[in-house]
Amino acid sequence: MTTKKFLIFFFTLCFLFVLSDTSLIAQCPMCKIAAESNLKNGGTQGKGLNLGILYMLATPYLLIGGIGLFWWKNRKRSAAASGVSADQPG
Repeated sequence: MTTKKFLIFFFTLCFLFVLSDTSLIAQCPMCKIAAESNLKNGGTQGKGLNLGILYMLATPYLLIGGIGLFWWKNRKRSAAASGVSADQPG
């Protein structure tokens, strides 16, 4: 399996894993109780709270992923310029 196929498979598997369990969207007990009572009374603050938590959860991963992608592209580009394979260690 090539590196590109492995990365696509890995990230797809992680994405499906995150979406498979609804308890991953839950908050702390106090926030959860407040959000549930708000939703029962017709409010929409609980949905906004969940989206805010997911946003805060995704931000570090997106930043680290962006830095990793930038590093990988530059490493690949510099390896191509020097004539060395980017997959070789060292």
